[in-house]
Amino acid sequence: VQLQASGGGFVQAGGSLRLSCAASGRAGSSYAMGWFRQGPGTERHFVAGLRYSGTTHYADSVEDRFTTSRDDAENTEYLQMNSLKPDDTAVYYCAYGRGVILSNLRNVAAYSAWGQGTQVTVSS
Repeated sequence: VQLQASGGGFVQAGGSLRLSCAASGRAGSSYAMGWFRQGPGTERHFVAGLRYSGTTHYADSVEDRFTTSRDDAENTEYLQMNSLKPDDTAVYYCAYGRGVILSNLRNVAAYSAWGQGTQVTVSS
C-alpha cells in the first residue's frame, strides 16, 4: 500500500484546510485509515480515524472541528480541518492499517503504511 498526502499549507487562526490522502494497492476490507500529526520534538499523535465500516473517531482536541471522510471511487481519504488554531501546527500523516481493531485505532503501531507527511502551519 502506498499513500500520498497533500493539502497542507499556511493559514491564519480560524481558517480551514483540507488534506487528502490518495491510496494505491489496497485490497479487500477490514482496514482502517488514520490521520496523525507530529509537532517539532514531539511524538506522533492520533488525530482522526476512519474504519472501513465508515465509522469515525477523533481526538478530543479536534472533535467538532475536524472531519475525516473518504471517496471510494477515488481511493482517497480526506481530513477537513475547520476553526484551525496555532496548536494545530504540525506535520500531518495519513496511515493505513489492516485489521485494526477499535481499541487500537489510536495506536501508531497499528498502522503498516504511512504517507510522507504534509506541513500545516496556523498563525495566530
